[in-house]
Amino acid sequence: MLECGMKKQSLQNKKKNKIKEFRINFDIKTVFIVIFAVFFLYTLFGPIINESVNNSSEVPLTKILQDIKAGKVEKVLIEDNKVTATYSNDKQLVTRKESRDSFRQILNDAEISLDRVIIETKDSTMMVEILRLASSIIPAILLFAFFWFVIRQARGAQDSVFSFGQSRAKRFNKQTSKITFKDVAGVEEAKNELEEIVDFLKHPEKYQKLGARAPKGVMLVGPAGTGKTLLAKAIAGEANVPFYSIAGSEFMEMLVGIGAARVRDLFNNAKQNSPSIIFIDEIDAIGRARSRGVMPAHDEREQTLNQILVEMDGFTPNEHVIVIAATNRGDLLDPALLRPGRFDRRVMIDYPDVEGRESIIKIHSRNKPFADDVRWDRIAKRTVGFSGADIENMLNEAAISAARNNRTAITMEDIEEAATKVKLGPEKKRLQTDLDRKITAYHEAGHAIASHFLKHTDPVHRISIVSRGMALGYTLIPPERDKLHTSLTQLLERLTVMMGGRAAEEVVFKEITTGAANDFDQATNIARLMVTDFGMSRLGPINFGPTRDITEWGSELWEQNSISQKMLAKIDLEINEILKTAYSKALQIVKINRKALDAVAAKLVEQESMDQDQFEKIVGVKNKMSESAARKKTKQTKASS
Repeated sequence: MLECGMKKQSLQNKKKNKIKEFRINFDIKTVFIVIFAVFFLYTLFGPIINESVNNSSEVPLTKILQDIKAGKVEKVLIEDNKVTATYSNDKQLVTRKESRDSFRQILNDAEISLDRVIIETKDSTMMVEILRLASSIIPAILLFAFFWFVIRQARGAQDSVFSFGQSRAKRFNKQTSKITFKDVAGVEEAKNELEEIVDFLKHPEKYQKLGARAPKGVMLVGPAGTGKTLLAKAIAGEANVPFYSIAGSEFMEMLVGIGAARVRDLFNNAKQNSPSIIFIDEIDAIGRARSRGVMPAHDEREQTLNQILVEMDGFTPNEHVIVIAATNRGDLLDPALLRPGRFDRRVMIDYPDVEGRESIIKIHSRNKPFADDVRWDRIAKRTVGFSGADIENMLNEAAISAARNNRTAITMEDIEEAATKVKLGPEKKRLQTDLDRKITAYHEAGHAIASHFLKHTDPVHRISIVSRGMALGYTLIPPERDKLHTSLTQLLERLTVMMGGRAAEEVVFKEITTGAANDFDQATNIARLMVTDFGMSRLGPINFGPTRDITEWGSELWEQNSISQKMLAKIDLEINEILKTAYSKALQIVKINRKALDAVAAKLVEQESMDQDQFEKIVGVKNKMSESAARKKTKQTKASS
């Protein structure tokens, strides 16, 4: 209890100190702004005000001369061209004369005796010149101070005009980063590679005895959300060395040469504090392949890339500085950047498998209450194709849903809704007529029936006619397990399932609608890949796919291979034949199972959504032969033959 009290007191003291610092900084800024405003206004309007005040209290010179002649003036004070007359009643009047004229001469010319008044002279020429000089310099100083203050406040001290070439990398260490390798799951191979680098930095003598050197660079390549930046944070939390983190876009600047200067400054800082680690996130911003066109390019990005190449493995040795980079566009990087000696290791980070997803779910489920009916293994199977970021977002949405419904724990229903929301978007209550709802119900039921009565497809997980995103309804058929290979039969049956919606519309309503546009789009893309990339057509095992080229400006162009017009026509015919066959098979399945189709559609119209158990109560459990049974049947067939 005492320790907890001390921690709370220390946190309160830190908060108070921060508040005091903020107040001090705020007071300094306020005082500076007030002083600047006063000086600026005085410099701008002071001479005008003084001139107007002086003009309002001055009298003509002839008036003073007449009063001197009448004996009313006792004393006259001469200050440059200013004449101040003091009367017998202590009244003072001011007039002005020409600077080159003497007041005594003026009295002589006016036939006034010098004995009638006391004349005093005060030389203020030097003071006047100083004031004039100050009035001309102070505005320039204040203007410079104003712009300096604005630039410093707008961009910060780090980005002042004198620090364009300084690196913007943030430095971390074991104390500032709270994430460790225990907080990373689903990417065990990549984690092992990076743990080895951390171990090398902690115990270099173990590797140096065998003549091994640390890898100079590690490239993390994988889709977005799979944990590349999270792994870098874990390295910062595990390694007991300085860790510099920077994004690839932070090297680029409007001024030429700034990117290369920042690269030099970053590596100089890392070398001075070696051993150290540099992490460059989204390196494709500066590491794209250099121009290969006729016109050579010499832009800022290429200069920055060239400087990185030299710093990592140039004439000057780069020792005890490890560079880790992350990108989801590894195919665009320059080959010189990826060669051994710069990035020695290329670690692929893919979507997690079922075991990895279960581990990720358990990590992100910490500090969240869950109901007793929640099954982590079932959630892991449900989230095939989810990245680590998707899973974290799913559990967060589930917690928000439970709180919105005033629950004390997160239920399986919340997780199911969150998983659907992450992939398809939130529900939309659109105004639909009864006919529209019926068409959507039969359309989605057609997909489900086609999938259920095909042997090599997965069971239907959920059907709904509630609109999400741009879709009026959806049928979820997630794979039961992660698949590394997809057979020709599986692809053909997938096309048949996609055609099931249009087939149901044609059979039931004797009419077709525009609702199957997205189905046709996906089906056409799959059929084209089957013909041009996978060699799954009568044209044979030939790749007709496109190739990527990079122009001299760094943009991507997709160019078709040298294919004759005759062969292109054959490709179109093969694609058309595959899609027509799939549609014919979908029509056949829908016609044979018309009663099941009607029952499923009626249930959807009634309650809008249907899960796997409710669907199988209507159409029965999917009769899908397991892999072991299929192998056993194949062996029996071969033996009998």
